[in-house]
Amino acid sequence: MIAPGALFWWALLAVTWALSTWSFQLYKALDARWIIRFPKGWQIDFEGWISAAMKWLLEDATFGLFTFQDLTRFVSSLIELPYDLARAALADGFITGLGSNAVQIAPPLGWVAVTALMMLLALYARGWGLAVLVGACFVYLAVFGQWDSAMVTLASVVIAVPIGVLGGLALGIACYRLAWVERSLRPVLDLMQTVPIFAYLVPILFLFGFGPVSALVATVIYAMPPMVRVATVALQSVPPEVVEAGHMAGCTRRQMMWKVLVPSAAPTLMVGVNQVIMLSLNMVIIASMIGAGGLGFDVLSALRRLDIGGGIEAGLAIVVIAIALDRVSQAFARRLPDAAPDRGAGPLQRHPYITAALAVVVATYLLGLALPALQDFPDRLTLTTSAFWEEAMRWINVTFFDTLDAIKSAFLTYLLLPVKRFFTGIPWAWGILATGLAAARIGGWRLGLMAAVMAGLIACVGLWDKAMTTVYLCGVSVLIAYAIGVPLGIWAGQRAGAHAWVGAFIDTLQTLPSFVYLIPVVMLFRVGDFSAMIAVVLYALAPAVRYAAHGVRSVDPQMIEAGLVAGCTPRQLLWRIKLPLAAPSLLLGLNQTIMLAISMLVITALVGTRDLGQEVYIALTKANVGQGIVAGLAVAFIAIVADRVISAMAAKSRERLGLT
Repeated sequence: MIAPGALFWWALLAVTWALSTWSFQLYKALDARWIIRFPKGWQIDFEGWISAAMKWLLEDATFGLFTFQDLTRFVSSLIELPYDLARAALADGFITGLGSNAVQIAPPLGWVAVTALMMLLALYARGWGLAVLVGACFVYLAVFGQWDSAMVTLASVVIAVPIGVLGGLALGIACYRLAWVERSLRPVLDLMQTVPIFAYLVPILFLFGFGPVSALVATVIYAMPPMVRVATVALQSVPPEVVEAGHMAGCTRRQMMWKVLVPSAAPTLMVGVNQVIMLSLNMVIIASMIGAGGLGFDVLSALRRLDIGGGIEAGLAIVVIAIALDRVSQAFARRLPDAAPDRGAGPLQRHPYITAALAVVVATYLLGLALPALQDFPDRLTLTTSAFWEEAMRWINVTFFDTLDAIKSAFLTYLLLPVKRFFTGIPWAWGILATGLAAARIGGWRLGLMAAVMAGLIACVGLWDKAMTTVYLCGVSVLIAYAIGVPLGIWAGQRAGAHAWVGAFIDTLQTLPSFVYLIPVVMLFRVGDFSAMIAVVLYALAPAVRYAAHGVRSVDPQMIEAGLVAGCTPRQLLWRIKLPLAAPSLLLGLNQTIMLAISMLVITALVGTRDLGQEVYIALTKANVGQGIVAGLAVAFIAIVADRVISAMAAKSRERLGLT
């Protein structure tokens, strides 16, 4: 006998399959086009309304003493000044005058100086091992001719990260102190983290124009939400006895925050800083589309020219910077506080690293006057691997063309195209109803209503077909990533040796900016849905592995001991004890895999997908604010529904296991 719950899901799937399969024939028989396409007369012109509102903001909105355009210019000037200083110090040098009258009054920091400063930072954070790794990363940039572009990218990160960290910490403190602020910010943060990256670029390009300032604004908006969430959780997690000790010591409210809570939460806050750094680096690459320049522009240009060697070289330079910044920020997250310095010590003893940094800057500047090689790495000594990568890709394509083409054809024939036909054939009316019913069954009527409303809004703006294409690509990619990631995570969770190797592999995947995945995939498989799927799987694999390994390792040893006493074999221990108890972690891993897959899908619009990501990308190329925001919100709605449904499943799983 089939359980009522299972019967519901089988019935829902059967009706959906039947309608998807026969919707076109039904439309033909009844001469009712509205069955397969939302009627144009019913569509809501959100796109036009948003475009008109943005035009009004920019041209007519006023706050009395100043206009909205004055406000955007003021914000631009606040960001542009420190950015110009950072870029002058790292890339362009300090210049006076304009145009042909421009004169350089001081050169930028040379490659030796920047490398030495980064090594000092790494030495302070952990020790010589990390310092050597970071030094090798920056020497690589100089030796392989990527220094100038890398310094432009680094200048953007140097400005975006402090703004993102300080802004996120301030909002996190507000969330900690005021419950209504946290409740109000939660949906805003959800939207900021689920709206596609490209969608940020469209209104920002409209408001701030083309250039590095727009790129920095987009970077801060994209990178700040994790810091807000981490800061809120970190402050809420400070042990009550620490807070009580602060009260007993007579701390004021301000002292309690800055001398008790923030220092106690510092290790967790540094995890948020690490996230801001990595997201800023990722976004700076994408923001090269609106004038950020640097390595991101090099990668984008190489993709457009199909320059395999140049694209891989620039991509590797991005990876090198990401590794260096990631390892340094992680080291600061784990670093213990310094011991109090001796009161009788002089400034040199109290601040040895700052002293050494100043000495490095002065020494390299003076020596660089006599030895230009210390300032600019000699061109005759630079190396290039461009020809090697070109030849390697050519050899792989020639040697394994039939094999790669067979793999691609098999996936398209037996997986991608059938799933695509299923999702794109679902009539919009039934899709809305089925989404609401499924969500209500899992999380209650409120979740069901929210899911149905969001699905309805997607249909109302005429994006149902593209949304279903997004769901199909995301679904297939998540399925494959999860099928690969969970077994890897289980293996890593049960064996210490495997955990080290798998952990290193996943760290590498998480360090790579999203753009980098597109280069080899496009070179091997060309553009299309299959290439997009491969890039998404690689990008979204990490959380599936991490959460599976964490879930298996976190099973109560007493439960395992009880299983052994009952005579369970290793296979029975895994399937009947470890995996059921790890179910909440596995579901959270699924949630994060879906979120990363959706964010990557928008970037894969560059390799020819015809989904919501392409809609956002087209809006960016046309500077169509309404189109970009509407398409971005449609992606966000899909992500929010998936997030809420998976979270409800995880909560039910914890409740069933008695873990709440």
